[in-house]
Amino acid sequence: MKIIITGGAGFIGSHLAEKLLAEGHNVLVIDNYQTSRRDNLKLHKNLKIVEGTIADKQLVNQIFDSFVPDIVVHAAASYKDPNNWEEDAYTNVLGTIHIATAAKRLEVKRIIYFQTALCYGLKPIEQPITLTHPICSSGSSYAISKTAGEQYIELTGMDFISFRLANAYGPRNLSGPLPTFFHRLTSGKPCFVMDTRRDFIFVDDLVEVVLKAVHGQGQKGYYHISSGADYSIKELFDETLSALNIKLEKEVEVRPRNPDDVFTILIDPKKTEKDFNWKVKTPLKVGVSRAIEWYKTHGITQTYTHLKPVEAK
Repeated sequence: MKIIITGGAGFIGSHLAEKLLAEGHNVLVIDNYQTSRRDNLKLHKNLKIVEGTIADKQLVNQIFDSFVPDIVVHAAASYKDPNNWEEDAYTNVLGTIHIATAAKRLEVKRIIYFQTALCYGLKPIEQPITLTHPICSSGSSYAISKTAGEQYIELTGMDFISFRLANAYGPRNLSGPLPTFFHRLTSGKPCFVMDTRRDFIFVDDLVEVVLKAVHGQGQKGYYHISSGADYSIKELFDETLSALNIKLEKEVEVRPRNPDDVFTILIDPKKTEKDFNWKVKTPLKVGVSRAIEWYKTHGITQTYTHLKPVEAK
């Protein structure tokens, strides 16, 4: 097949591209390298990389018209600066509109989208969160814009799958607590953890589901990709210490969560497990260890978050 991956040099996109290339597919990646790395993808005879933004309608149409994809995986997203609402709107809303309309015009078989679990809001009314939970994306620019993109894709009437994701982690991930812990612990900076819990999904387990969707499994609509279990941020920190073989002189500070922060975000993967015949395989300890090995080899110069940062004391 011929597959376009937007954001294909990023964390999830690059892992998916590698798997698809290994299966013999032709892959075109478009990426603006705002939150990705040029060393995430190696040269391959069946891989074409276009540097640019999906907010550029002319570029998007040129790519689609020349490549004529069978499947589109839309992984590109703006989340680098939680206060840059304009960029979020350009990429996550307008860019998604460009991708969706081009895909519809060329009668692409399926478009696969990645949505944030923050679409359910900062105060979910159930745990675990099911797919019938009301959408309440008002907590951040990222969630607002990603939810708008999801709704525009549905509006096309095309066959689509939107994967609402737990906290993905693993090699090449530059956002969230794990790379932040690594960066601070290996550069002698103080660390703290919030008194919260999150559902972490290892990238290989996530990509396994997406590959199944590329090959036609799953029904049109919405799915969760999650481990089905939540872990405290302190547990994640302890696994990071273990992987780095570091022993702290005193216990890490655990801070109470902010008033607008939810204690846990746990999303229910039952529909995904059933429709895709899938189960999480990677324990947290194994996943953290593999991520840390990648960080050691490749280094981290910057980490990103779609949340407003809280500085350590």
